[in-house]
Amino acid sequence: MPNLPDVVVWSIPAFLLLTVLEIVSVRLHPDEDDAGYEAKDAATSVGMGLGSLFFDFLWKFPIVAIYTAVYELTPLRVPVLWWTVLLMLLAQDFFYYWSHRGHHVIRILWACHVVHHSSRKFNLTTALRQPWTSLTVWPFYLPLVAVGVHPAALAFCSSVNLVYQFWIHTERIDRMPRWFEFVFNTPSHHRVHHASQGGYLDRNFGGILIVWDRLFGSFVPETDRPVYGLTKNIDTHNPLKVATHEYVAIARDVKAAAGWSERAGRVFRGPGWHPADRAVSPAAAVDGPVA
Repeated sequence: MPNLPDVVVWSIPAFLLLTVLEIVSVRLHPDEDDAGYEAKDAATSVGMGLGSLFFDFLWKFPIVAIYTAVYELTPLRVPVLWWTVLLMLLAQDFFYYWSHRGHHVIRILWACHVVHHSSRKFNLTTALRQPWTSLTVWPFYLPLVAVGVHPAALAFCSSVNLVYQFWIHTERIDRMPRWFEFVFNTPSHHRVHHASQGGYLDRNFGGILIVWDRLFGSFVPETDRPVYGLTKNIDTHNPLKVATHEYVAIARDVKAAAGWSERAGRVFRGPGWHPADRAVSPAAAVDGPVA
């Protein structure tokens, strides 16, 4: 297949430039209602991003092996042409929506994704706060490989999706044109996604397009000013703790569970789930589950 560019690598200079411009903008034109920047928080986000590059490199080996095996087994092939790439981007964004949604409603998946929501700030460095356990994502894209999308083409589409989402992590942009807000994910829509208020929780899962949320009932417009972070925030800037705190909470909950049914619920049900006949566990009271 044709060589496809490494979109993330090519975008790094733009990431740096936009982050510097945002910092300068915050300093020159501060808004007392914005969450703004905090040095330790931004450093943690950058550290999580650098760590994710290392761990994603490790996870790539088993994931590529699985994708390659599935690709070799299917007789189907999708050629890499300009119009098929557009269709692949659309399909990848659709499956991204369901992956993202799944990582909010299944606790063991949330334990991976919670990292990205753990900052109480919302700026371009927040986009870099990525998990180190992203091995949970690959099953959602198996259908694309099974219908003949080359794993390298899937990786390209995933990179485009990731790069697009960088710019929507900002408070410096209020609203885009109405037509754009209706179709695409924007800073306004994504601020809702990162908010911890009850009406905003588990909303606006789209990557590039917001139309999936409109179609599947998970869209909420930005009205009240968001309060960022988790429903039970973590008070640490230690990257290792940020990366693993929900796994630790799950382990404590499973250990304290009364039986196998509860153990399964603590792992596979929602982040805030607990048995109706039991109070929230001590582990949940300290670290989570979070929503």
